[in-house]
Amino acid sequence: MRVLLPLALLAGPALADLPVVEAVEPRTGGDGWTFDVTVSHADTGWEHYADGWEVLGPDGMRLGYRELLHPHVTEQPFTRSLRGVVVPEGVSAVTVRAHDNVHGWGEAVEVTLP
Repeated sequence: MRVLLPLALLAGPALADLPVVEAVEPRTGGDGWTFDVTVSHADTGWEHYADGWEVLGPDGMRLGYRELLHPHVTEQPFTRSLRGVVVPEGVSAVTVRAHDNVHGWGEAVEVTLP
């Protein structure tokens, strides 16, 4: 008898999803913009976890980067903030995307600034 298993069962954590930006709350203040970003990712520990996220301008230039210093295995999704982001005058939308230490960048999300 021959048994067929889905590839995902055979591969295990190597096929874990890319990090997903679930929500972004931008607000402006005296020292620039603050971005509260909620990320979800199937962190498995130090060997595979969401390790950062970035804010990009319309031209693709990085405006800010938040490094995530440890896995969030039991805290999903999780929210972290980045303060003091300088958004050029006249820019009405930015892009936010999250990164993991195995697969790289997840899907970018466009965020309209209030």
